[in-house]
Amino acid sequence: MRFLYFIMYYILNYTLRLYFRNIKVYNKPSKYGKTIFVSNHAASFMDPLVIAAFNRSVVYFLTRSDVFTSFTKPIFWTAHMLPIYRQRDGVNTKEKNNEVFRKCTETLLRNRNLLIFGEGVTDDKFVRRLKPLKKGALRIGFTTLEACNWKEEIYIAAIGCNYSNPSRFGSDVLIKNSEPILLNDYKEEYLENPSKVISRLTLEIQKVLQNELTHIENIENTVYHERIMKVQRKGMFDSFSNRTNLMDRWDYSSNLARRINDGSVQLTDDIKFKIDSYFKKLKGKGITDDLIYDATTNPFSTSQYLIQLLYLPIAFLGFIHCSLFYFSIKQFVEKKFRRDVFWGSTKLIMMIFIAGPINLLVLVFLPTIMGWPLSVLYFLAIPFFGFIFHRFLDFWIRVYKIEKLKNKRITKIIEEREHLKQNLDNFVELKK
Repeated sequence: MRFLYFIMYYILNYTLRLYFRNIKVYNKPSKYGKTIFVSNHAASFMDPLVIAAFNRSVVYFLTRSDVFTSFTKPIFWTAHMLPIYRQRDGVNTKEKNNEVFRKCTETLLRNRNLLIFGEGVTDDKFVRRLKPLKKGALRIGFTTLEACNWKEEIYIAAIGCNYSNPSRFGSDVLIKNSEPILLNDYKEEYLENPSKVISRLTLEIQKVLQNELTHIENIENTVYHERIMKVQRKGMFDSFSNRTNLMDRWDYSSNLARRINDGSVQLTDDIKFKIDSYFKKLKGKGITDDLIYDATTNPFSTSQYLIQLLYLPIAFLGFIHCSLFYFSIKQFVEKKFRRDVFWGSTKLIMMIFIAGPINLLVLVFLPTIMGWPLSVLYFLAIPFFGFIFHRFLDFWIRVYKIEKLKNKRITKIIEEREHLKQNLDNFVELKK
């Protein structure tokens, strides 16, 4: 494990546990093991971060080549990143990638793992679907087996990254690992017809990966799938107050997606019109369904208010150490990155590399006040201070919005929501 990967593993593990409210990893793989992991690429930079931090396996990443410069190349090398070249990069793609495949072969034969985002690209916005996979992962696997004369065991496995909303602080992530497939079992077929086996296994691993995700085949249906979950208050939808068991939520959202895909739940023009009409009214009023729900259910107890008041001193420390960086970075990222799928991970990384080093200045004067051990602990607690500040701010903003909403005339839209929910409950349940 190279130095930067080792350091970033612990930093990311700490900060991502603060970023995500709920984290669950299903069927964790072993740390080492000559395995090519193929993952979906739903959330851009966030995907490799959560896999590296939570999935236990030490992995080497295949990353698009255009981010490698003379400055970043040595840094990325220490972070286990290898470039992969595309036609648009304007180089001899085949020759360059052959060299990369050679390095991948060496990596696997050293009992290490590779992580490949098989889709190759990320959607502009976060959607729950898997795009067709590229064949590169299987080519690397069989090239490695040829290099060792089939004497080593090489595996391929799927990793499904499932988020409620990767761009929102306080959201949820579920990582699902499939059982590995031993590529050595396909030796005879491969020797007879390599292209056929690679194509067939690519489709097979694609189906395996779809089973580890909430996958909507028709991208137009992703909006309705999401809105059905929101109104029903079930599934992996993004919510401020939904705290149901994460695995149960994933089961519901993935099963609903399968039923939409196979036609057992048909999104008719009538049901689409009702859903669109309700959410269009919400947009016109500048509110969300989640806020409407909380305004009618009073989600905060007296004890929660008291806890937030007790958080005030810690939140104040978070404000001192993190607020200036956070609001500046938030404004910069949301202005410069038009694709909001990049927002969450970019903000997180910028906070680590900007706020972290600057806050090291506390170690200049704090040791004279409280000594080195307490000063180091204080520095390590700064991300936690920031976490409490963000939670504190979110809570009181939420309270303000709920109270403001209650003063508005929203009786009709609440009734429309309840009527839509009843329709959706019947619509989904009757289709079982």
